[in-house]
Amino acid sequence: MKFIHMFLIGYFVLIVGVALALWQAGVLNHVAPIWIAIGVIVAVGVGIMMSVSSGKPAITTDQS
Repeated sequence: MKFIHMFLIGYFVLIVGVALALWQAGVLNHVAPIWIAIGVIVAVGVGIMMSVSSGKPAITTDQS
């Protein structure tokens, strides 16, 4: 499995763990559902950007 995929899977496991902790603590009961959805979308976007940027750079050879 590629490094990018492993990073993204680890990030999603982290997000699920944080969400479960907030739910168990009762914090999510005081937050409107739209803000929870917005937070999830932002977290997924940040995870994708971080996994793509942390990937191994492509090595190109110039034939000049």
